[in-house]
Amino acid sequence: MRAIWKGAVSFGLVSISVKLYSATEEKDIRFHQVHRTDGGRIRYKRVCSLDGEEVSYDDIAKGYDLGGGEMVVLTDEDFADLPLSTSRAIDVLEFVPAEQVDPILYAKAYYLEPEDAATKPYVLLRDALVDSDRVAIVKVALRQREQLATLRVRDGVLVLNTMLWPDEVRAAEFSFLDEKISPRPAELAMAASLIDSMAGDFDPSQYTDNYREALQEVIDAKVSGREVVAPEEPEAAPAAAVDLMAALRASVERARAARGEPPQRQAEPTPITSARSARKAAPAKKAGKAAPAKKAAKKTAKATAAGAKAGAAGKGTAAKKGAAKKAAAAKKARKSA
Repeated sequence: MRAIWKGAVSFGLVSISVKLYSATEEKDIRFHQVHRTDGGRIRYKRVCSLDGEEVSYDDIAKGYDLGGGEMVVLTDEDFADLPLSTSRAIDVLEFVPAEQVDPILYAKAYYLEPEDAATKPYVLLRDALVDSDRVAIVKVALRQREQLATLRVRDGVLVLNTMLWPDEVRAAEFSFLDEKISPRPAELAMAASLIDSMAGDFDPSQYTDNYREALQEVIDAKVSGREVVAPEEPEAAPAAAVDLMAALRASVERARAARGEPPQRQAEPTPITSARSARKAAPAKKAGKAAPAKKAAKKTAKATAAGAKAGAAGKGTAAKKGAAKKAAAAKKARKSA
């Protein structure tokens, strides 16, 4: 790696001489603009819009547009006179808990390497940051611009993360934030189950840039004269789910299957399936209520029939007794005569 900046970390009264290195690099495949018919590179000329003449780099300055056709021209001398106290220093302002720094503020990362004589104070600052679980908030001037940054430790090396200024972060102003939308407890529980089924430890090495690999394969095929093989079609994005609970449950089962786990035995009912079950159960409930009433009606009919039979039997017995008495009285009257 090549050092892009040299300076010193100002840590109280301690000064640590360091070199700055870019900690990251983009792996994107870059292209040149070329003439389609013969592959010739497309060149651009720096031409003045007023006189039409080509301008060399030495004659190019920076201009601030005031609007209305007015321009303020700034030279290198104007920038050199700016009061940048951190032009060759990384000034530590304070030490804050690492979790208090919002990741949205981070811009670019750099490694800090100590100069030979500064190794001991470098290691001292590094170990102190690790023990305190804090990061240093610093100011540094890079490429003629003062920037806010943090110093933290990664793999035993101090890392400088340049940051955006607070007014460079846009406010999240969206209409849905004013709407009162509350997920149901069952939906939250299913979402938590989905998160649990997809939980793991972050290992960036398991992720690859599939697009870049496919593009490199196309380039290699062109170079070697091979036929370009079309890459596999990516999996289509799922349609918007009508039943959120059903989509969550299907996602959980899919994640469990990917991990080789057995499917869950019983799933919670969704609003749609609950409504269907209720409609199916409604006729059964009515039939269940009708059955006892029918049995009661049958019992009442039997009791009425039994009562009628008993009443008829009683009347018949009384009639027989009356006829017997009348016959006995008539017989007695004949004997007396």
